[in-house]
Amino acid sequence: MSDLHRRLRGSRLAGKFGRYAIGSVIALVTSVVVFACLYVLGVGTTVDSIAAFVAGAVPNWILNRRWAWGITGRVHVAREVIGYAIVSVLALVAASAATGWTQDQVQSLPAHHGVRVALVTCSYVAVQAILFAAKFLVYEHWVFAGRSRVRAAVRSRRQVWIAARANRTP
Repeated sequence: MSDLHRRLRGSRLAGKFGRYAIGSVIALVTSVVVFACLYVLGVGTTVDSIAAFVAGAVPNWILNRRWAWGITGRVHVAREVIGYAIVSVLALVAASAATGWTQDQVQSLPAHHGVRVALVTCSYVAVQAILFAAKFLVYEHWVFAGRSRVRAAVRSRRQVWIAARANRTP
């Protein structure tokens, strides 16, 4: 086992990523079941994507915030809720577009074989898989990062300006 592999195995980031991955799989399975069931019932792909996304987003939020990042207590609305919502909306738009496009492409296939359901559902899964790492990075560096780095940078810049102003001679 290499030294890098040993360090990664015991690192906090690797543990966080592992918990994030497990939470994402749980959310994805929930979403896929909801998506496939609604698709079989004949609901449109956009509504399927929205319902599936919401069904997966709730456990994903809870598992990510509390388990993967270990955050409890007060929710920081501006960063956590709005940040999570922005990431979620972008993923939802991508999933809706992909499933709608796939639905249009599979119309020539017989509906009774389940191939349509599988292909359209796979397009939903593919979007989630593609966005997996990007979402982790956004969650790690912004949404669940603890103190806002942007706010700290602005505060620091203001303090430097005030200190520089105080040190001026008349």
